[in-house]
Amino acid sequence: MQALFIGQTYIDVTFITDHMPTGDEKHVADAYAVSFGGNAVTAAFCCAKLGIEPDLIATMANDWLGRMFWDMADRYGISFHPRKVNSSSLSFIMPKDGKRAIVRCRDDQHIHPFPLLNIKGCRALHIDGHQPDAAIHYAKLCREEGILTSLDGGGMRTNTHELLQFIDIAIVAERLCEQMDKTPEQMLDYLKERGCRVGGVTMGERGLLWYDEASVTRTLPALPISRARVIDTNGAGDVFHGAYIYSYLADQTKTWREHFEFARAASTYKIQRLGNEAGLPTLADIEAVRQEFRAAV
Repeated sequence: MQALFIGQTYIDVTFITDHMPTGDEKHVADAYAVSFGGNAVTAAFCCAKLGIEPDLIATMANDWLGRMFWDMADRYGISFHPRKVNSSSLSFIMPKDGKRAIVRCRDDQHIHPFPLLNIKGCRALHIDGHQPDAAIHYAKLCREEGILTSLDGGGMRTNTHELLQFIDIAIVAERLCEQMDKTPEQMLDYLKERGCRVGGVTMGERGLLWYDEASVTRTLPALPISRARVIDTNGAGDVFHGAYIYSYLADQTKTWREHFEFARAASTYKIQRLGNEAGLPTLADIEAVRQEFRAAV
């Protein structure tokens, strides 16, 4: 095991349309994509696509969608440790004008306890707060073993406050700031108070506001891609997380700014493609993005 990701499995159905029908009306979408979904799940697939195949604890139902997800994980070389639920979870996503509307159908009622794994050799843990019992268990265990712990704080979970005391790298969304009634700057102060070594707030086209190990606040601007090239922003944050975990595992001598710059290029690649799977970059894709925007950074 090189890295462990823990999250909630979704199957994402992403479609582009200029009209949403109501009542008995019908309408044909312009394009669609079906792929894996979920915050830490998508991050795990991103890490695997880049070349480091992680372990993944995620929900799975014994239905055709669950079996489809297992096939996806197997194809990417991910060591999948399922936690059983009755029904697969679905997300219906409609990107438009740089935003995305989402309807989720979720089953997070776990039938069995989370899998207990041997983490010998593991170098990084990435969680998104789903499966709170598993998240806190492995965050504590990895902290005791000196293994890097990373959190995708996309929104408030039942034990977010407790969990943060065991997190080294906490990158949260503006949505969490809104839920906690904090400005991004206040959120950084809060993450420092919880003991997070590196913390940040992703702000979409306004980039990343973050602090480093010396508690120095910094900004990482988004790459200046034209709005016309932005197709689907859903999953961009998940790709960002998966990419910086990969970068850390690939070369721990790099600074966190370098890891985040790598991840920024990965998420820039993602937003130009429809669906999570099509938006997973290779190392060559990331280098091409960095070369294109080299003069702008």
